[in-house]
Amino acid sequence: MSRLFGTDGVRGLANVELTADLALHLAQAASQVLTRGRHADEVRAEGRKPRAIVARDPRISGEFLTAAVSAGLASSGIDVLDAGVLPTPATAFLVKDINADFGVMISASHNKAEDNGIKFFSFGGTKLPDIVEERIESFLGGDRLMPTGGGVGRIRRFADAEDRYIVHLLSTIDVSLSGLHVVIDCANGAAAGISPHTFKDAGARVTAIGVDPDGLNINEGSGSTDLALLQKTVLEVGADLGIAHDGDADRCLAVDAKGNVIDGDHIMAILAVAMNNRGQLKDSTLVATVMSNLGLERALAANGIALRRTAVGDRYVLEEMENGSFNLGGEQSGHIVFADHATTGDGLLTGLHLAAEMVRTGKTLAELASVMTAMPQILVNVHGVDHTRLAADTEIAALVVELEAELGDEGRILLRPSGTEPLVRVMVEAATQEHAESVANRIAALVESKLAL
Repeated sequence: MSRLFGTDGVRGLANVELTADLALHLAQAASQVLTRGRHADEVRAEGRKPRAIVARDPRISGEFLTAAVSAGLASSGIDVLDAGVLPTPATAFLVKDINADFGVMISASHNKAEDNGIKFFSFGGTKLPDIVEERIESFLGGDRLMPTGGGVGRIRRFADAEDRYIVHLLSTIDVSLSGLHVVIDCANGAAAGISPHTFKDAGARVTAIGVDPDGLNINEGSGSTDLALLQKTVLEVGADLGIAHDGDADRCLAVDAKGNVIDGDHIMAILAVAMNNRGQLKDSTLVATVMSNLGLERALAANGIALRRTAVGDRYVLEEMENGSFNLGGEQSGHIVFADHATTGDGLLTGLHLAAEMVRTGKTLAELASVMTAMPQILVNVHGVDHTRLAADTEIAALVVELEAELGDEGRILLRPSGTEPLVRVMVEAATQEHAESVANRIAALVESKLAL
């Protein structure tokens, strides 16, 4: 049996792979696993039921999946606080803020509207380690908690969820954004009702796009997966910068005043150098994944900052940060984690701190981003292959070793199966774009011929 949980919760085509039935039973299984341990004993000693926060992004399938999850929790004796449409990082924050026993976020993040997903946050607002997810899977189809009468849970609206989150975000910056004109692209997603409001409260002048979710247009032609509209709008209105979120707002990418893209690596370089200069970067270390550009590593080294790399996925960044007590990490895709203020990647928090650094230094975003020069990089996705056989293929491995020697210190190769799709990803960095493309295409061609389905 294949593992149900992927790199970020359970995800799939809504009503086909991710059904109401699965959502209900997954919630019932999670109720048994996430209400155990010392905290659960304290809850019982207080004479109350465990509490869970449930939130979602605005995609249409989230409505029936929220109903199914809430039913599964309440039928297991869990009191449910329905926070409605809310960013993923807001859900994580609120679990910790009100000492809820756990949280459930219903979202497929940057995926198309037809997909959806369910992710859990444990007590304290942290993501679940693999072993806990495996325990939840083991409870699927087994005995369930089936209280009766007053033992069943209640489902209530979490009325001040947004306000609590906004107040928290604003408390993390120490400067006003007055004088900055910001374009914010909310991807017709979970940030549509919060991000523009938060930046206005911080003092910025805001032009908002992607703020009309209809349940079907999430991530469609807008947001962090498609920056063209943001670039166009920044230029048209003469803004100082643009901020792009994805569907559940745990990502932040940016655009400078000239429309140039500032990706997650550049954002991490800006923030890491700034925090290190103020003595706020723990152990002068940034945590990022193997996908982050070699240029980031070089920029950090030039500023006396170490880089720790992890496997792809913000959960692995979070694990490394927790293990080493580091306070800044993230991904090239724009998942940035401020451990001093959040337990997971937060696109709104990242955007606020990036804008605050512009105010604090008086520099443009382009000037701040010049701290890092990216190496030419190419990513090729090889479809129609059996990605499970990649690790065992010695001919592919030999070619990678040969080409790594050819690149030397001027580049690197990352070859890995996707954690969310049936394909193999080939990433190459080199001194020139042409060389990177040549190396990537050679590897991709061999992968396609050797692993074809």
